[in-house]
Amino acid sequence: MTTKSELITTLKTENPTLRIGDEDRGYTDLSAEEYEATILQWADNLIAKEETAKNAALAKENAQSKLAAIGLSVDDLKALGL
Repeated sequence: MTTKSELITTLKTENPTLRIGDEDRGYTDLSAEEYEATILQWADNLIAKEETAKNAALAKENAQSKLAAIGLSVDDLKALGL
């Protein structure tokens, strides 16, 4: 798992500046405060996404272990239509 500070460093390297706007109205660079807040929000979102994926994998592993303990497999459940 990547640490928050590592994610922030990577995000800042990949995105040295951030702009808002569009082709019609033009673009404006974010202020330093807005830039930092956006990078922190992105890092938090990436950590949450990583944590969710980790929890889902653990839950799947736990369920498969329980099935194995009672002598069933995922294929057995599929065969039963569950």
